[in-house]
Amino acid sequence: MTEETVKQLLLTIVKALVTAPGEVSIEVVNDDQFVNFNLKVASQDVGRVIGKNGTVVQAIRSLIYGIRIDDDRRIKLNVID
Repeated sequence: MTEETVKQLLLTIVKALVTAPGEVSIEVVNDDQFVNFNLKVASQDVGRVIGKNGTVVQAIRSLIYGIRIDDDRRIKLNVID
């Protein structure tokens, strides 16, 4: 898969969870080992994305961490406040 495909997958999942889907954005930052997807949502939606005890964000991470990008780097999802 490509980075853009993973980004679109994340946007589709997260926009379905939040009350302000227009404020969802993802910044992709590359380094040597990881492709970092920095997820930003509206302040009132941070709790919805994280979930009780982090269950929702952990489920999203479980889905995308199994995806392999075209090179050897791994995916990392960060929720930015």
